[in-house]
Order: sequence, then structure tokens, then C-alpha cells
Amino acid sequence: MKVCVYGLWHLGTVTAACLASRGIATVGLAEAVEAASELNAGKAPLFEPGLDALLTQGLQSGTLRFTDDVAAAVSSADLVWVNFDTPVDDDDVADVDYVLDRVRLTFPHLRDGSVVLISSQVPVGSTARLEHEFAAVAKDRKVSFGYSPENLRLGDAIRVFTEPERIIIGIRGEDARRVIEPVLKPFCQTLLWTRVESAEMVKHALNSYLATCVTFTNEIASICESVGADMSEVEAALRLDPRIGKKAYVRAGSAFGGGTLARDVQYLKAIAQDRDTRVPVLSAVLESNDHHKGWVVRHLRRQLGALTGKKIGILGLAYKAGTDAIRRSVAIEVIEELIAEGANVAVFDPKVATLPEPLNSALTIAGSADMVFRGSEAVVLATEWPEFRELDFAALVPDMKRALLIDQNAFAAKPLSGLSMLDYVIAGNVR
Repeated sequence: MKVCVYGLWHLGTVTAACLASRGIATVGLAEAVEAASELNAGKAPLFEPGLDALLTQGLQSGTLRFTDDVAAAVSSADLVWVNFDTPVDDDDVADVDYVLDRVRLTFPHLRDGSVVLISSQVPVGSTARLEHEFAAVAKDRKVSFGYSPENLRLGDAIRVFTEPERIIIGIRGEDARRVIEPVLKPFCQTLLWTRVESAEMVKHALNSYLATCVTFTNEIASICESVGADMSEVEAALRLDPRIGKKAYVRAGSAFGGGTLARDVQYLKAIAQDRDTRVPVLSAVLESNDHHKGWVVRHLRRQLGALTGKKIGILGLAYKAGTDAIRRSVAIEVIEELIAEGANVAVFDPKVATLPEPLNSALTIAGSADMVFRGSEAVVLATEWPEFRELDFAALVPDMKRALLIDQNAFAAKPLSGLSMLDYVIAGNVR
């Protein structure tokens, strides 16, 4: 069995490395020779714990290689696994043609009997569209198309890929199953086989459901703040209700960012509009989430007044802990708003050392977390890096101009050293 993984940013690189780690002959298809060279040197395009080591293992064992040659990579593959991270613009609208155009490039080189499995986030109906387009140029070749929604998480992607609770695969028939099943079985025994459109819809439904949970919980937290209730106590009670459950998304915290959840909400809104279907709940999700992104700055204004000239420290820049990706990071959006209000912003992140302009010139990137506290009138815990939990706040507070800590994610679930010396503000409660 030979697999070609096409699309090599986060999703594709993790997929290729994990497949090769189970002895599956894997070639990663990059869009540029420079990207292929970096990957062949064992260097991933972004930080993901353990990924560089897993790439190196696959390269050294001979089960993994990378190329930018479309014809060579695709023509020898039994399975072409499409793993592009679908780009989104500032309004969370996805550039679907970016993915579809690249799949079309494979059409002349697909071998008879091969399978194209898509895991990129594309709207329901996209796989059928590609099927029909390929049929017009097939020239007696029989190629199956399928869809399997990805479920990776930045910072924990290798574990999620290699130890999934279930894998959903949408196919048309047994020909596709015979090719896909031996590739996925080494990772998971629970394979749910569905029709293609159902598998596409699963991704939309799951991400939109999670987005709705996040926004609903943050709205409840806002009401808690206004009436003196403690959202952490409300959360504990909700989790004890069997209709909600212990793992439910009911912890107040940051607005969601990154574009992943919002992309599927936008997909469903567009699909509903095309079919004249009303979806008032989904229509409100992104509006609510955008409003919640301003929670930190609203609290800073409430505590400090006008922010012009005031030093605000930010701990964390990355989209989430475990990665150096800043694309669509809520922390970055908070920083941009603070700079627009004239604040003097100092930041630190364990993995992010530089920022694109104009941000890089507009703020100070500190060399350590300690430096963010010096002279600050407030510090914002923006990204849930575990090392921030271990900071000795009692030693850091004396260096601050005012002892104010705002926890954007409410991740300080256990007591933090020195919090009694701070005004500590979290979503849904002020301590």
C-alpha cells in the first residue's frame, strides 16, 4: 500500500509522519521545492510537540519522503489523501477553490483503481463535485472519491491522530473501503462508514455545535458577572447533569479563534441560505463570539480607564498552547485592539519570538515572562501555556505598577502562587 499525502502544513505533515510511523509507505506532496527540502531535512512547517522527531524517524526508516513532483507522487499512490488546511479570510469565509484547484491538478496522474480521500474542510457537496469533474476526464480510469473529517488539535495532534476514539469515512462503495481500511485500521478499530455527504456534514455539525457551546457558555458567564454568580460553580453543576456531561464545552473563557470553528459555521449558513432554510441560532454564533473577543479590553477599561500610555503585559501569543501558530489567534486580536487604544504592550510567548509587521514594531517582545510584569498596570494570561501556571506571582507582583491579572481563558483552575496579592479577573467571576 502506497499513500500520497497532499497538502503539507499542520494537518498534512502530521498525517504523513503518523502513517510512516506505522510502516505505511508514504510520500508527502509539497507545493514548492523549498517546502519539500525542509521536510526532507526533518523540519516541520510549524511547531507541534514531537513532530520533528517523528518526521526524522520516518525519513530514516525509509517509509517517508517528500517531493514537489505531482506526477511522480500521485501516479504511484493507491491512496491520495488530501490534507490542505483550507484558508479563511478575516470574515471567516473559506477559499474552497484553493483546495479544489489543487485536487484537480492530480486528475491527469491518478492511477486506475486508486482512491482520493479528502480531509480538508470543504462544504458538503465538494467531493461529489470533484467526482463529476474527474469522470469527464477519466479516460476509462476508475477512481473512487471519499471524505473523512479531520479531528486534529494543534499542540496534541500526534496523540489525536494515533489514538482516535473513532474515524468517520464517507465512501460510495467497497472499492474505496478496500483501499482505505488497511490504512486506518492500525490507528483505530472504530471506523464509521457513511455516505460521502454525511461525512462532510459531520464536520460542519461538530464544529458548529462546539462553536455554539463556546458562545453560549461565554454569554452565561457574562450574565454571571453582572449578578454576582460564580461561573465556575455553575459549570460544576452543569457537568453533573447527565444530559450535559463531564466533558461538555461549558467552561467560560476566551472566544474561539483560528478560523476552524467559524469556517464550518459559515459553511452551514451559506448552505442554508442557498436552500432557503432559516438557521437563527447559527446566524447569531459568530456575532456573539466577535463580541466576546472584546471582553479583555472592556475589563481593562473598566479597571484602568483610558488605556493610552499604560503598559499592559500579555502572556501568550500562539493560537493555543503547544504550537507556534498565530494565525487567527485571539491573543493577537486583543493586542491589536490595545495598540489601537494607545496602550504600551509587552508580550512573551515560549514559542513565538517574532511577529509580522506592523505588530513587531508596535510592541515589545520580552525575553521572559518576568519582564512582562515589570511596570505593567495589568497582565493578561492569553494562551494556556502550562509554564504560566507555574509562575511565582508573589515574586512578580512587586514589579508591577498595579497588581491586576486578567485570565482570558480562566485556565487557573487550581490556586496560583501569589494570587491573593492580585486583583484576579476571570470570565464569569472576579476574585
